[in-house]
Amino acid sequence: MSFTHREPGTCAARWQQAGLEQISALEPEKLFNATTSVIVLAAHPDDESLGAGGLISMALERGIKVHVIACSFGEASHPDSKTHTAAQLASLRKAELAQAMDRLQPQGTHAGKLHLHCLGLGDSQLETQQEQIRAALEQHAGEGCLIASTYRGDGHPDHEILGRIAAACAAAHGACHLEFPIWYWHWAQPGRQVGWKHWHRLALDAAGAKAKGRALEAHRSQTLPLSDLPGDEVLLGAGFMQHFSQGAEIFRATWPGHKDAASAPATFDELYSQREDPWEYRSSRYEQRKQQILLASLPRVRYGAVLELGCSIGVQSAELARRCATLLAVDASATALAQARDAVASMDHVTLLQATVPEQFPQLEPGSVELVVLSEIGYFLAADELDQVLADSADALAAGGELVLCHWLHPIEGWPLDGEAVHRMASGLGFERIVEHREADFLLEILRKPAGAHG
Repeated sequence: MSFTHREPGTCAARWQQAGLEQISALEPEKLFNATTSVIVLAAHPDDESLGAGGLISMALERGIKVHVIACSFGEASHPDSKTHTAAQLASLRKAELAQAMDRLQPQGTHAGKLHLHCLGLGDSQLETQQEQIRAALEQHAGEGCLIASTYRGDGHPDHEILGRIAAACAAAHGACHLEFPIWYWHWAQPGRQVGWKHWHRLALDAAGAKAKGRALEAHRSQTLPLSDLPGDEVLLGAGFMQHFSQGAEIFRATWPGHKDAASAPATFDELYSQREDPWEYRSSRYEQRKQQILLASLPRVRYGAVLELGCSIGVQSAELARRCATLLAVDASATALAQARDAVASMDHVTLLQATVPEQFPQLEPGSVELVVLSEIGYFLAADELDQVLADSADALAAGGELVLCHWLHPIEGWPLDGEAVHRMASGLGFERIVEHREADFLLEILRKPAGAHG
């Protein structure tokens, strides 16, 4: 992701027009009912106020203690400043952070206590300091905690690494994880990025909205110019700040007991290391027959470029490769791909790629693929992730290209979706269904992108 704060970005009005106010609501009482503490993990001073200032205030008002962990002092915010050194910026922003936290702390005797923890790690270097961050987070995590962090897909490396660390910690403790986007609102486009439609909106009460506004005012080094000299320009301009003055905060929520795409590499590497062929693709009559039905249902004898998502150990990849000019086969598990390499070893037109979608969806030219195969992978994604994978697949497909979906219809433990939900979401693409095969155990559909459609 490449962007700068100097770019105009996507305005708040476009997000509102796209339906941001209509996404699912987070009910405060349900959110806080079983919460004993809230931990907010922020990369830089102001992240906590921008993304979760209202959440912090509302938790404190209910008597819930809050730990805010600020990993750096944001000393790299103005690298070209002639008036402030990095050390001076760090000192300034540390003082602003303390003032913002004072403004979020309610004065009532029954209010929760806000605890600020400053790690003082290097700004823009948090990926190299993960152990210190994990240790600080673990120190406060425990039963009944709610963990909020910057968003894993925010486009800023510091924000993204914190999102991943927080996700792992929340999963280990059975905690709810709320991710707050910050720069996402600036660079993303409502029609191109679609996962936000599955996020949640926390409407702020009057006290929470007021406290958030006062906290944001404390971060003057970011919302006002440092001086009139070049290099001291405002970092967070008025247009950017409108994203955070809508009377609500937006979170990507991962609920206890549910995994998402980020869990896939470790989960499936472990599975394949324990059993070489855990789904018995090579020996199961059910799997062999299902694959034969899928291949026989393909409308064309031969395809140009084919994309297979979730190729596993390459059994199906080898068969698809016999019917196309090029095949890009993708899987999150390096262990599975080691076997897939053997399966397609003699096929020079096959490329294997380890990637976790949608975050690492292959960079393909729009309309460059004739067939996308998405088999037994959809329910290993959260709803927002699947929606983005479907959108990216649709963009990659040429007009008249085909999307194959094939999924098990029985319950999937530990993941938020099931086969029926996956296919129901795919119907939202508006493609023509040209094949439907349903059995008690699985559903196979082939959808065709309308002729003349673009991206």
